[in-house]
Amino acid sequence: MSKPKPKQALTSYSKNKKAYHAYEILEKYEAGIVLTGEEVKSIRTGQSNLKGSFVDISGDEAFLNEAHISRYKFSSNKDYNPTRKRKLLLHIKEILKISQAIAQKGVTAIPLEFYGKGHLIKMEIGICRGKKLYDKRETLKKRDQEMEIKIQLKRWQR
Repeated sequence: MSKPKPKQALTSYSKNKKAYHAYEILEKYEAGIVLTGEEVKSIRTGQSNLKGSFVDISGDEAFLNEAHISRYKFSSNKDYNPTRKRKLLLHIKEILKISQAIAQKGVTAIPLEFYGKGHLIKMEIGICRGKKLYDKRETLKKRDQEMEIKIQLKRWQR
């Protein structure tokens, strides 16, 4: 009888906060990403930005576009492109599901977060639909109400 494996702690390196505000997230996928050693070190030091990036499907492969991973501080590579196209590692069934979802009008695939899982760097991809202005206002109003409730509960507990 084998012992169950302990759950690995997930370390978040970079989050696309704007995506959570501007889009309604329909589905989430976990993807590996092909990186160089310098890029891995740069992500682990928090030198990455997912703002304005998107996932593109071409053929039976998925690619991350416009994600900014800064050049590693101690790198000797002078001709480094921080916004290069990076290949994502997904199962073919997942790629087909994502491409079918993207084919719908108003739906896109957006990277939500870089995180560490064990010694690997993974990415969370969201199938998203853009929110209307009134939806964004409703979300902000709801968040403000929740904060007000928390504040009142803290005051009441004293």
